[in-house]
Amino acid sequence: MQTSNWQEMLPPLDIMAEWEAFVKMFVANNKVTFSSLSPLFISVVKDMEAEKMELKLYNTMTQQKEVFTPINPGKVGLYVCGITAYDFSHIGHARAAVSFDVLYRYLKHLGYEVNFVRNFTDVDDKIIIRANENGEEPLELSNRFCEEYLVDMGALQCLLPTHQPRVSDHMDHIIDMIQKIIEKDCGYDVDGDVFFSVDKSPNYGKLSGQLLEHTRAGERVAVDSRKRNPADFALWKAVKPGEPSWESPWGRGRPGWHIECSAMSAHYLSPKFDIHGGGADLKFPHHENELAQTCAACEDGGVNYWLHNGHVTINNEKMAKSKKNFKTIREMTESYHPLALRHFLMSAHYRSPLSFSASQLDSSSEALYYVYQTLQDLNDALLPYREAMSEDTGKSEQTAEAKDIINKLKSEFEGKMLDDLNTAHILTGAYQDALKFINASIGKLKKMQKKQRMSLLVSLVEIEKAAREVLDVLGLLTTLSYAEILKEMKQKTLTRAGLSEEVIQQKIEERIMARKNKEFEKSDEIRAELTVKGIALMDIGKETVWRPCFPLQANSSD
Repeated sequence: MQTSNWQEMLPPLDIMAEWEAFVKMFVANNKVTFSSLSPLFISVVKDMEAEKMELKLYNTMTQQKEVFTPINPGKVGLYVCGITAYDFSHIGHARAAVSFDVLYRYLKHLGYEVNFVRNFTDVDDKIIIRANENGEEPLELSNRFCEEYLVDMGALQCLLPTHQPRVSDHMDHIIDMIQKIIEKDCGYDVDGDVFFSVDKSPNYGKLSGQLLEHTRAGERVAVDSRKRNPADFALWKAVKPGEPSWESPWGRGRPGWHIECSAMSAHYLSPKFDIHGGGADLKFPHHENELAQTCAACEDGGVNYWLHNGHVTINNEKMAKSKKNFKTIREMTESYHPLALRHFLMSAHYRSPLSFSASQLDSSSEALYYVYQTLQDLNDALLPYREAMSEDTGKSEQTAEAKDIINKLKSEFEGKMLDDLNTAHILTGAYQDALKFINASIGKLKKMQKKQRMSLLVSLVEIEKAAREVLDVLGLLTTLSYAEILKEMKQKTLTRAGLSEEVIQQKIEERIMARKNKEFEKSDEIRAELTVKGIALMDIGKETVWRPCFPLQANSSD
């Protein structure tokens, strides 16, 4: 049989065990010896493995998924637009941060050395306006909210970037780039203001798809009649009373909005680098203008892959401070565990819009609690056997079922991540199968013979490792123990329910008494009352305990 015919018959399977089963079935049905097909089978599997290991990213510039190939093998330059620091950050900011933290973590997981740069805009119109309202210095206000942002990022388990530059610290680099743009006849000075001439940028609009004749000024202010083209945007703004300013060849002033990212990305990475990320709302004008500036200043400037995350919406509108429909990260983590918020932010593909609701956060909280409770139960079950396991020193092997579960888990995880970081539902499917195997196995340990038990113990340890690796790459692990995380999640549940541990225990005692008195209706009412508040009562042997659960009558409009 020819290779091409064989490959045409192959089903789209990802898991080795299923490939083997298919080949055996083919051999049986076609009376061909397995040995005669082995070289072909090995070749097909190698091709499959090579394809699996290619990271594909959706490039906004080309509007398609592309295999990621870094400029320098083994190294990645990544720049992500950070916040404008004038207030507490909202969930939309958290979506961008978590999306690119996942990218950062996964690139490191794949073995890349990543130079990750995320900036702070600490000089801006909004900062100046808010500072004047508060009666404080603009840089003091922006510094305060930069620090608050870092607190939020720590809570969300976002790794610190390699560099976190601030505009105020890079005036020399910004001024130098503006000078290069003017020297290339792509910028012009009008009374101390410097504008970029979009007419001198032949590819302007290519990233965002905006036609030059349809674009509006790339500023956060009204069109300036002094511009040669209404779409021209500010590189430098002449000083105004009450604003921070710096010396420049065009007089005192401050930079425009877009030039900061061009200058800082070129300084920390190079004029041309691998990946630039940010929210979808930044495609135009910010990223379009960034690209035009960098290419004007540096002939070899540009970005190979542009990545944009989708908006967080609330009541079908983009969450934004300008709309006053936002929820701050700090506000949400007062009543939900930060890991639950992170899980929610990854529950849809990073390029898709994400609709915010309390019920979605409740679902994420319940899903994560189940994961950590399962891992804690496993920890407890393994405790009596730790000494025997250390003495086994690799003599016992995993069960075939465990190997299959681990292979499926790793294959499914890598398959989704390599396909444009598809984190949606990543803790379902094979991951849930692994958790079910753990739960089903715990009760069997005491009843098994020593040799069988040791094989199962080894299997459980390896499955836990595989499960933890997934959590780690997703940023859902902390330095805390499983028990400590569960305790924190239970406390957040009590906060949402407006109840204390003492009140819960009192309700449990009332229910126990009702059952003793055969008042089963009252017993059911107590349990139902707590379930509505997201608290489930569970009878384990002679003891009743409580765990968080999804509130059965949660208000979907929250």
